[in-house]
Amino acid sequence: MTPFHSPSSLPYRLPPFREIREEHYAPAFEQGMAEHLAEVEAIAASPEPPTFENTVEALELSGQLLDRVSTVFFNQASSDTTPGIQAIQQTVTPQLAKHSDAIHLNARLYARLKAIQTGDPAEQWLLDRYRTDFVRAGAELDDAQQARLRAINEELSSLATTFQQTLLSDTNERAVVVEDVAELDGLAPDTVQGLRETATERGLDGKYLITLVLPTGQPTLDSLTDRALRERVHRASTGRGAANAELITRIATLRRERAGLLGYRDHAAYVLADQTAGATGAVTEMLDKLVTPAVANARREQEALEADAGFPIEAWDWSFYAERVRKARYSIDSAQMRPYFELDRVLHDGVFYAATRLYGLRFEARPELAGYHPDVRVWEVFNEDGSPLGLFLGDFHARASKRGGAWMNSLVKQSALEGARPVVVNNLNIVKGEPTLMTFEEVNTMFHEFGHALHGLFSDVRHPRFSGTAVPRDFVEYPSQVNEMWATHPEILANYAKHHETGEPMPRELVDRMMEAQKFNQGFATVEYLAATLLDWAWHTDYAEGDAETFEAAALGRAGVDLPAVPPRYRSNYFAHIWASGYSAGYYSYIWSEVLDADTVEWFTENGGLLRENGDRFRRELLSKGGSVDPMDAFRSFRGRDPRIEPLLERRGLQ
Repeated sequence: MTPFHSPSSLPYRLPPFREIREEHYAPAFEQGMAEHLAEVEAIAASPEPPTFENTVEALELSGQLLDRVSTVFFNQASSDTTPGIQAIQQTVTPQLAKHSDAIHLNARLYARLKAIQTGDPAEQWLLDRYRTDFVRAGAELDDAQQARLRAINEELSSLATTFQQTLLSDTNERAVVVEDVAELDGLAPDTVQGLRETATERGLDGKYLITLVLPTGQPTLDSLTDRALRERVHRASTGRGAANAELITRIATLRRERAGLLGYRDHAAYVLADQTAGATGAVTEMLDKLVTPAVANARREQEALEADAGFPIEAWDWSFYAERVRKARYSIDSAQMRPYFELDRVLHDGVFYAATRLYGLRFEARPELAGYHPDVRVWEVFNEDGSPLGLFLGDFHARASKRGGAWMNSLVKQSALEGARPVVVNNLNIVKGEPTLMTFEEVNTMFHEFGHALHGLFSDVRHPRFSGTAVPRDFVEYPSQVNEMWATHPEILANYAKHHETGEPMPRELVDRMMEAQKFNQGFATVEYLAATLLDWAWHTDYAEGDAETFEAAALGRAGVDLPAVPPRYRSNYFAHIWASGYSAGYYSYIWSEVLDADTVEWFTENGGLLRENGDRFRRELLSKGGSVDPMDAFRSFRGRDPRIEPLLERRGLQ
């Protein structure tokens, strides 16, 4: 028996992390898959006429052991991996792909789903989702096609795992070692100390280690005065994942073949058919509207930076000279703001405070409840009336065993059917320090990820299939992007932006200059994002053959975003979102969701902003619904109309 074999007895069914050991995973996966298949077989073979309760809800309640072990395992594989975890992952991911196919390609089970009739709209919505899932998984293909589909799915799952593990290893190996502290001129003293501590942790006593974050742009490039070191850091970043080059062409080829089997022109068409965008043409039209003004903005910005630098700038120069121009234009730089953004104060007096003011939430630390790593902290979350809502776990610090980026996971999904309340975790990658000071970008990321957490915590649905963030990929970023607005709301900012030593609030003039600078460098920010989006789009619409480097260069050129000084936010070889994290042909969703986000921010502004009644409306009409209603219907119910793109264009200076 393992700790996964029975439901957790801890509050909110928090996984019993103190009891879980690496050797528990394999037997729990094995038994979990076996039990799940047996439960599914009993549903498919039932002599009773198919009903919503004995088929759909029975499926919703099946596979609970497998769900418990999968949730904990894949969270650890992302957040605190080990060689043992990686070995298990290589073995179990193709098994899970095979397991999913065994369910979705079960002809008797699909026949039962097709035969069910119900007059209840909520039941019909879930029934339709199940039927769609089965069709998109190949339930209507013939035997030979299904056999090929099974082989493709199994190989793709293995390739995604290999990509993820190779990238993590390469990212760690390419960290830049600095021996002479003089080369770090321009960095804040606490940053230099953090680099020294990181080097010591990895056995490089007396040296300094610049680790790499997931995107192309690296935080240290803002401040390093040593141009040669800036180039080293940039080339280390863009050189990551070279070993993945052949692997990603194989993934793209297999995805295209699978889409063809299922009746779609390409993988993008397959993905879009189940998103709010609906079809590739809608995405192409939106991107086309953005490219020309964004590139024009970026070119103007480059001219200004080169005038300041006195020479043609390279990609590793942009952030450094952008900071110089920002400082000259607005009398502000990133280093000037960091002392006012201490992690715990941002969290408690910013992120939590905003949730309290807007939604009436209360957070109580639960140090007696263990996370999966010593860095993880646990809070119990209560509604304004004192009723329990769920648990929030924060895992904010970078480490070698954690993949790059920031994300939210649900450890326990809210479901009235199962009587479960939510347990969610936010992961960030902030370098630990004494104290831990953040850039404003990291502050914004913390608010963003907590928006995902609220989406999970506020879930109020009956069926686990619809819990929390179980919405279309191009809708899931919308609530989290809305939550970013509170990072700069005057009342919230004044509550958390205080000097870590003196407690003095950020000076009013500094706040004003920071707000004034929000649109600065938006050409660069938009083009680097669009370049990555258009790369994703090209891989999943146009790729047929050829090496990755040549295809990438041609794709950026065709799209008109091949600006040498503005590289894509992610180059193909380390674009984890699309090869290993579920965003294939879906990276557009950030800007697609931002249309909804900017329109929603406009609504809050028009209706008084940080008011409890506004929070209640957003929670009731949208955050609580999960996937239990059409997401665009939920948006219209909240906003009162269809979304408009104009607020986004205004925000990004692209009118």
